Amino acid sequence: MHQIRLANDLDWPKIWPIFAKVAQAGDTYAYPTDISSTKAQTTWLHVPHKTFVYEQDGQILGTYYIKPNQAGPGAHVCNCGYMVAEQARGKGIARALCEHSQHVAIELGYQAMQYNFVASTNEVAVKLWQKLGFAVVGTLPGAFKHPSHGNVDALVMYKWLI
Repeated sequence: MHQIRLANDLDWPKIWPIFAKVAQAGDTYAYPTDISSTKAQTTWLHVPHKTFVYEQDGQILGTYYIKPNQAGPGAHVCNCGYMVAEQARGKGIARALCEHSQHVAIELGYQAMQYNFVASTNEVAVKLWQKLGFAVVGTLPGAFKHPSHGNVDALVMYKWLI
């Protein structure tokens, strides 16, 4: 049995290995590959509006944050980021996190969700987000510097929630 719940600072030692692995790979997120645990904790847990974890049998297998995409007149659109532990990928956790985040977004009063910088080479995520109703609304040519493919497109994806 799993649960998706609010994260807190006590969860960080279990979130950090997931975050560190994703950041070090440098192929999906635009975080420094050598980001420190302290900086990552601030970025993932303290800056966002809320952060959640996917927990199963005492293990954190995934996490996401939700925050306003912009301030002021853009604050009705949220932004989310998702990470799943390497050993737990392909088991529906990203889907569960994304579906959960959409419900939370509506509860928090957001009207839409935007992903600002999806690496076009992250085909599994792009396909999943599209299955969940997100459209590619923009392409940033060569904006993501992939460690093995060089400069690849970054996609802007968007979904109206209400």
